[in-house]
Formats: sequence, C-alpha cells, structure tokens
Amino acid sequence: MKKRTLPIVIAISGFSALLFLFGLGWAMKDQLFDSHTELQPSAQNTSSRPETKTQKKDKSKIKVAALGDSLTRGTGDDNGKGYVGYLIEQLKKKSDKDISIANSAIKGERSDGLLEQLKQPQIQRQIANADVIVMTIGGNDLFRGGEALENLETGGLEENKVQYIKNLEAIYTAIRKQNPQAEIFHVGLYNPFINMQDADLTTGAVRDWNFAAADTAAKFEKIVYVPTFDLFQLRAENYLYSDQFHPNAEGYKLIAERVASLITLQEEGQTK
Repeated sequence: MKKRTLPIVIAISGFSALLFLFGLGWAMKDQLFDSHTELQPSAQNTSSRPETKTQKKDKSKIKVAALGDSLTRGTGDDNGKGYVGYLIEQLKKKSDKDISIANSAIKGERSDGLLEQLKQPQIQRQIANADVIVMTIGGNDLFRGGEALENLETGGLEENKVQYIKNLEAIYTAIRKQNPQAEIFHVGLYNPFINMQDADLTTGAVRDWNFAAADTAAKFEKIVYVPTFDLFQLRAENYLYSDQFHPNAEGYKLIAERVASLITLQEEGQTK
C-alpha cells in the first residue's frame, strides 16, 4: 500500500505546485495591467464625467439652462413666459436650430439655496449639457421679502452683500466645474422700489450690489453680467406686476431683449 501511495502523493504535490505557479503568474499579470491603466488617467472614470462641449453633443440643437429665483421662473407674467420664454422666442429668430429650455428656477431662491441646488445630479446634468446658461440671483438676498427696506440706513446690508458675493463666487465656480464652455448670462438687479419715498437709498443699494456682482462675474471667463437697472428707471409702473416687485409681461420682454442682444448663436460649420 505504501508503494502505491507514494507516487500519488508526489503527483498531487506536483499538480498543486503547478496551480500555485499559474495563480501567481495570473495575479502578477493583473497587477501589471492595473498599474498600466493607472498611468493613463484619460481612461478612468469617463462615464462619471459631466458632458461638456468637447464631448458628444447634438449640434443640431441649442440647449438653454435657466437657474435662479422667481424672475427666471417668470412670476408676474400673466402669459406665463417670463424673460426666459420671450428670450427663447428671440433666439429662434436668430437660428434655425431646435432650441430647448430646462428651467430649474425656484421662487424665493437666495444665493445659498442655489448653491445647494447645484449639488443635485439632475441640475448638474442640465448645466453640463447646456450651450447657454441664464440666471437671476441676488434680489432675495438684498431685499429679503421687504425686510431690508427697514434697515437701509443701519449698515446691515453690507454684511449681507459680503456673504452674497462669497456665495456668488462659489456658484460661478460650481457651474464652471460642470460646464467649462457654456456662455453664462447673469441678469442683474433692477430697483422695484424706485417710486418709493426712500428711492435714493434703494437705488444706491441696488447699484452697489450690481457693481459688486458685475466685478465678480468679470473674474470668470464667458460670464456676462447683464444690466437691467436702466430698463425700469423711467416709468417703472409700466413694467411692474401688481405686486410692485416682479416685472409684468412688458417688463420681462425688455429683459429678454437685453439678454438676447448679447447672445450669438453658432450655426453649423462655424467655429469660434
């Protein structure tokens, strides 16, 4: 029995050794392959990256992403369009391409709220796919539902402005992270209280905030701060909704015309 057992033991030992060597060789092969792919960052995580203008895009369409507060939502327009709706109408006159809009604006939104919204995957996808981005943000930071009107002379607005500009820089940075190429148009503030007794104070506050925001936008590539203050400076009552804060249809049309005049759409075969 012992003589028969010895050859079997030897055979099993030899087979086990071969399996060990084969497994070792396969493991080393995997390790070398993993090391090779790590040296090529362009091959990593491509599926998780947001789509940009340098990646696959439907060039036959123009996608517009709208962000911000009730102004971008169109509050006050009985036609339900707001400046975004009238802007699309204006852009269709400039191009034969299909133009689509994704409007994610929220009534009452402030800069800190928009900053949080930009963390949502759905919003990030809309931004990444956009050719043009329009936004309004800052009016609720400044006026705070009318609360600021009672504190115009207390100096409390300065602290709010500093925080707003900090948030605005973070907003611009977050948008640019998702889409480095799209043109961004930040629609500036107008003064809805220009006919009130403290018009000089509100006018000064709005101009100060506009200046700070425009200066911030100028630090970023392809971000345009669109002035609207002058649009309502004369006969504001003709362009405001019954709440005396939001624009009416005519007011939104003025804003849309101002923004549309700054947007140049590329047609097929054109290069920047």
